Amino acid sequence: MRFFIELSYNGKAYHGWQNQPNAISVQEVLEKALSTILKTEISIMGAGRTDSGVHASQMFAHFDFENKIESTDLIYKLNSFLPKDIAITSIFEVKPEAHARFDALSRTYHYKISTSKNVFDYDFAYQVQLPLDVEAMNKACKILFEYKDFQCFSKSNTDVKTYNCDIKEAFWTKKEEQLVFTIKADRFLRNMVRAIVGTMVNIGLGKLKANDLHQIIASKNRSEAGFSVPAHGLYLVEIVYPERIKP
Repeated sequence: MRFFIELSYNGKAYHGWQNQPNAISVQEVLEKALSTILKTEISIMGAGRTDSGVHASQMFAHFDFENKIESTDLIYKLNSFLPKDIAITSIFEVKPEAHARFDALSRTYHYKISTSKNVFDYDFAYQVQLPLDVEAMNKACKILFEYKDFQCFSKSNTDVKTYNCDIKEAFWTKKEEQLVFTIKADRFLRNMVRAIVGTMVNIGLGKLKANDLHQIIASKNRSEAGFSVPAHGLYLVEIVYPERIKP
């Protein structure tokens, strides 16, 4: 039987989601916990790959297990076994062909910027103390909807078949001393959100105009876009699946 597992994690101590030969990952820690508790080797497939230092308030993965699972009991055992920076929210059975990565309809990220020095969130938001023109940044957001090919925001040498992404939402909100960028799409390229945010910050600082985004996207050249903002301000916050994955 196939099960989906919903979790959250603080990415500070991890080199991203995906297993790596010489670095600790969220996937590795979760696989070891499941294998220990279920007393059999468990492999999991995540909904995507978050980079080193990126956080997730909602992540999904799937795994196969031959027996029925009492989810409440397993959630309790996993949360007792796992380190304090990984938490399990739910576990539920899905159809045998359901896939955490390929069945996702959309993913939503937040990127957090502190606009003043804050001793409590320097690990969880990017500090930009210079004034940012949020109106210009939101004008740039609307330009994103006019395009599908976002190669200019993709990490170089990425092995993908297409650079096309369908962006469904993109906007900045300001609350007190924090700016939050929300972006929702069917899929994202490696480093894409952090490159978009870096370009938006340059627009907010007046180094670029919002309309410069047309030329940047059309260039399909990563060097034309802005810098990549630090990972610690990025959060995967929502993944949406169709009802058909449920048995």
